[in-house]
Amino acid sequence: MKMQYFEADASDHEVIEALQRDGVCVVLNQAPAEIIDAVNADFRAPFDELGRLDEDDFNGYKTLRIAGVLGVSRAAADLVEHPRVLAVADAVLLPNCENYRIGSLSGIEILPGEDEQILHVDDSIYPLRLGSTQLQISAMWALADFTVENGATHVVPGSLHTPVYTGFRMDESAADTVQAVMPSGSLLLYMGSTLHGGGANRSEAPRAGLINTYALGWLRQEENQYLNVPREVAKSHSLTIQGLMGYSRHVSPGGSLGAWQNPDGSWAEF
Repeated sequence: MKMQYFEADASDHEVIEALQRDGVCVVLNQAPAEIIDAVNADFRAPFDELGRLDEDDFNGYKTLRIAGVLGVSRAAADLVEHPRVLAVADAVLLPNCENYRIGSLSGIEILPGEDEQILHVDDSIYPLRLGSTQLQISAMWALADFTVENGATHVVPGSLHTPVYTGFRMDESAADTVQAVMPSGSLLLYMGSTLHGGGANRSEAPRAGLINTYALGWLRQEENQYLNVPREVAKSHSLTIQGLMGYSRHVSPGGSLGAWQNPDGSWAEF
């Protein structure tokens, strides 16, 4: 099964339709070069200083990863609240929640010599299935050209419609996967239930990306934004980013989640 590619001027409807049908699609050249350059510059020091803290068999031993992204990169916020991504998240998630949150937000740099990542689904962190309801979506921004040689993400189009399976190594199901080859500034969108995994970097240069997930507002966030991003930094971001970080209540007919009060008993405002 092929993966559909769109130009940056494609309609939201076209992109959403492909994502809901195939579980994955790519929008080419979605972000301007100046934003991508700024994010790369912001990420360089954290990658070098902290990038190896999460090394293991799943994350790899030649892949740098950083969390707390909104605390280190102002430019990254422009990608997190990009109108294209929010339009897609609105369409997929809002039918099942009042608002949605950042589930996780990570900078990833695959270094030369890294092996393929085990194929997996991102929403396996939640121990439940609700029929066809999607618990989250994922947005991978290319901070460099993604090529076959440097580890462009493998995805299995259509896998959102099949029973969840994980743990297959790339050489055991390679016929099912396609790689998201795309230039820097492009956007790979996929459902939380879509099977995927990082590719092997057989080139001589690193391949960087920004991956963020958006989850239903009544689910626990994978990354604790309140602790990973200093409060004063969070307050300096836009109201949209603050809400996505979780500084908002999820109100539904059954009550509210995430409420908090001032010492005087009044409802607090961030």
